[in-house]
Amino acid sequence: MSKLYSKIIEKKALIGVMGLGYVGLPLAVEKARAGYKVIGFDIQQKRVDMVNSGQNYIGDVQDEELKELVSKKILSATTNFDELSKCDVVSICVPTPLDKFKQPDLSYIIQTSKDIAKRLHKEQLIILESTTYPGTTEEVVLPILLETGLKIGNDFYLAFSPERVDPGNIRYKTRNTPKVVGGITKECTKHAKALYENVLDAPVFPVSSPKTAEMAKILENTFRLVNIALVQEMTKVAEKMDVNIWEVINAAATKPFGYMPFYPGPGIGGHCIPIDPFYLSYKAREYDLHLMLVEQAGQIADEMPYYVVQRLGDILNEFKKPFNGSNILVLGVAYKGNIDDMRESPALKVIEILERKKTNISYFDPFIPEFELNGKKYKSIKLTKDNLKNFDGAIVTTGHTLGVDYNLIIENVPFVFDTKNILKNFRSENIFVL
Repeated sequence: MSKLYSKIIEKKALIGVMGLGYVGLPLAVEKARAGYKVIGFDIQQKRVDMVNSGQNYIGDVQDEELKELVSKKILSATTNFDELSKCDVVSICVPTPLDKFKQPDLSYIIQTSKDIAKRLHKEQLIILESTTYPGTTEEVVLPILLETGLKIGNDFYLAFSPERVDPGNIRYKTRNTPKVVGGITKECTKHAKALYENVLDAPVFPVSSPKTAEMAKILENTFRLVNIALVQEMTKVAEKMDVNIWEVINAAATKPFGYMPFYPGPGIGGHCIPIDPFYLSYKAREYDLHLMLVEQAGQIADEMPYYVVQRLGDILNEFKKPFNGSNILVLGVAYKGNIDDMRESPALKVIEILERKKTNISYFDPFIPEFELNGKKYKSIKLTKDNLKNFDGAIVTTGHTLGVDYNLIIENVPFVFDTKNILKNFRSENIFVL
């Protein structure tokens, strides 16, 4: 048994978490809650200052819990990466975006690996949590760490364990979501598994390699992309046939086996579903393979905001209104309901398309008071009867169930185009459903 393994089991290991965003901060909090002392690392001084003052900025973290952990000096944050040399375990939770050509951008992982390598020491465990293509841990991270001369599986340990964060999910948080772990060697897996078994109130599933764990995460989100794309296609057919797609889905969902409901909307948002499948598609080309189903699903998803705007135009036409000069209220800019996360939100694409058509756009979102898009600043309006009377129509682009007075909106705008079926329990002739 290694000294590090004993430290992990006895909760004496000092944990470092690189990146304090939607994945990193909840993970840091859970590790601190479990009894480990944790240091969070981030390049943004503002985030570091907020953590150290006990100020929360992530919806899935409890404000009081963060304050308590910081006040007890169990959790702290810094921009000084030299503190990594003190850590026994380091989790990498940095962004893995796509570039404008939808190619993986691993620059954050590469730079973070270099930062760790400068402070890497014996008896240290490194865990990559950022979603990426299969092979990243072994082909990108490991070679950088091996440049130190330390031996993998003996001097230090390296594993991949994909994050499974679902912002706003009431039932599943970091603490109770099962974890998959794959190490470079069996010892690497053993050390990483021991850590998460000490942190989570959920099973930890070891797999044979980091590549297997990396592909498992990609499969999870590719499954969702393909099925959402399917229902988006069905939505277009249903509209032509004058069939309510939401009723169709609910009817199909009565089957107790062999079916799982997915729902349409103005597009696909968040950091996972619109991005992860393209990491696999990129890697597949290295083996002369083209994932045609995945790429087609991505194309269908990309086209959905344009379809939604076309449907909005049809509704405006019924009211003898053109896009140019019409005043439209966009209801919600977060990528999903009841959160403040705008990453890859399809609502932004809808706004962008409408702006090009010279439509006058205002928005309301109880979770996002302001944002900037293409250099233009937007501020959420106040929902008042007088304000609503100025609009030619409204479009629901986010399924918020909190903080929105839909009755007031329905009563005071000529029509509401509901792309999320959030108004299913309302009865009004001026509601149009996707």
